[in-house]
Amino acid sequence: MAIQVTATALPEVKIIEPKVFGDARGFFYESFNAREFSEQVETDVAFVQDNHSRSARGVLRGLHYQIEHAQGKLVRVVEGEVFDVAVDIRKRSLNFGKWIGVNLSAENHRQVWVPPGFAHGFVVLSEHAQFLYKTTDHWYPLHERAILWNDPEIGIEWPIDFEPLLAAKDAAGKRLLDAEHFV
Repeated sequence: MAIQVTATALPEVKIIEPKVFGDARGFFYESFNAREFSEQVETDVAFVQDNHSRSARGVLRGLHYQIEHAQGKLVRVVEGEVFDVAVDIRKRSLNFGKWIGVNLSAENHRQVWVPPGFAHGFVVLSEHAQFLYKTTDHWYPLHERAILWNDPEIGIEWPIDFEPLLAAKDAAGKRLLDAEHFV
């Protein structure tokens, strides 16, 4: 197999590590293979959109989700390093309000599968980072929501010693207990 899949403390969220072939010329790996993804991660996933962002050190994006047209996301970094976070916001889940965090970088080639029902965010740890992700549904601004990145009820341990740079919509995010949830 060209990928190794590891469950996280939130079993639906997976870390995917591709087999990287490298030599003096550089490296090669399959960043996505639908057959392997379907066999090892999810069975009924179809990606409909690819997104690409570039952010400076200290930018924190999230915690985002769409309350309708929920998106699953397959995320990775191709330049720099980020700390990537997923939060379970499914009200009936035994893991409701719990989070996991994973360092993603151009060097480690890791990817994270964040299924629908989870809020997602990341903070840039390097000078710059380019962040790529596939989604299982299109972006619908009307249904986009944000949970506060520093909600004490969630208690994410962001590996930063600075105040992050936030978009206005992220700074205005709701606390988990006041936000809309998935059932």
